Amino acid sequence: MKPIYPIFIPSKSRYDTCYTMKALEKIKVPYILVVESQERERYMSSGIKPQEILILPHRDQGLVVTRNWIWDYAQSRGFKRFWTMDDNIAWFARLNHNLKTPVADGSMLRAIEAHVDRYQNVPIAGMNYFMFASRKCKMPAFYRNTRIYSNMLIETNACDPSGKPYRNEGFYNDDTDLCLRVLKDGFCTLLYNAFLIWKHVTMTVKGGMTPHYQAGQDNGNGKESDGRYKMAKELQEKHPDVTKITWKWGRWQHSVDYSSFRKNELKLKPGVVIEEGPNEFGMVLQMDPGATPLPW
Repeated sequence: MKPIYPIFIPSKSRYDTCYTMKALEKIKVPYILVVESQERERYMSSGIKPQEILILPHRDQGLVVTRNWIWDYAQSRGFKRFWTMDDNIAWFARLNHNLKTPVADGSMLRAIEAHVDRYQNVPIAGMNYFMFASRKCKMPAFYRNTRIYSNMLIETNACDPSGKPYRNEGFYNDDTDLCLRVLKDGFCTLLYNAFLIWKHVTMTVKGGMTPHYQAGQDNGNGKESDGRYKMAKELQEKHPDVTKITWKWGRWQHSVDYSSFRKNELKLKPGVVIEEGPNEFGMVLQMDPGATPLPW
């Protein structure tokens, strides 16, 4: 089963390191690659089909500008929702009965889409990182009202209470900022533990934002010139009520307290009837003797 909403991958990495394309191709899920004009031939020579590529009208303006261009494009095409995925996702998996099992098609994405479409107040949803979902702990199928990273299912026409359309803002941490603005406006986000992404660690795969995260790290001018500190500081200045700057994993990080958003409740769309029993969307557990060993 395939998802019904389009998947966009903004990328400035090489084809051989654009892991998300390979991961989606492996499970036979179509995608749209979004690249700058100078990158097109490099991808084309790697076997990417022309209809899978969108050429941006700008270059070197950062990921936020690109994400907003994708959002505007999705709106112009009349898509109700759309996916945006970072280019460093290597695997998709289902967490069930204490097993993280690689998926073989797009049924997991369709299951997420169907679940989100039940509600009238979920503009953003996505899958959790594999390392934040322990197979040895009892976890809910999804978390409500927290951050969504690296893979976002976005309601295209989502607006704030004043009617202003949502878009990405700032330069760093636009995904976290977008989630916080949505939550502060009383809406909900859904982060799925039942379905997971395995992605390469931030800054280990070179992409369009890499120079900005690394800028000034080793020049001896202190934390104000450190790209990671700038990233955390930008979010802290915009959301000081819930954000702190911390030092974790050998680098500066933002730390966000989402506890105040627990009061945001999911609202079913009028007329939605939830059927009894689980819907597996055609998913069954099968052994694949020729599968590549996984990193978890």
